[in-house]
Amino acid sequence: MLTAALTIQECTSGLSHEQYLKQRVVQLAVERGLEILGEAARRVSDSLKAAHPEIPWQAIVAQRNVLAHEYGDIEHFRIWKVVTAHIPSLIAQLEPLIPPPPPAID
Repeated sequence: MLTAALTIQECTSGLSHEQYLKQRVVQLAVERGLEILGEAARRVSDSLKAAHPEIPWQAIVAQRNVLAHEYGDIEHFRIWKVVTAHIPSLIAQLEPLIPPPPPAID
C-alpha cells in the first residue's frame, strides 16, 4: 500500500489540478495506483484493520471498486481530491507500520 501511495504522490508532484487534467498518462497511472492501493487494503487482515482504525480502509477499497467497475463514472476532481487531501496523510499513517530493513551484513 505504501509503495502505491508513494507512486501516486510521485506521479502528481508539482502538478496543478489543471495540469493533471491535461495529462492522460498521469491520470491513468494515478487510477491504477489507486486500484492497487484498494486491492491491497482489501487484503489486509481484520486484526490489522482493527488495530489501525485511523486508516480509512473501507473508503480505500470503495474507491478501488469505483475505478475497477464503474470507470465510466470516474470524476477527476474527486480523484484529485484523494491525491491532494488524502494520499499524504495515508502515507504518514502507513510509514510507521513498515518495519525498518534489517541491518546490512558486512
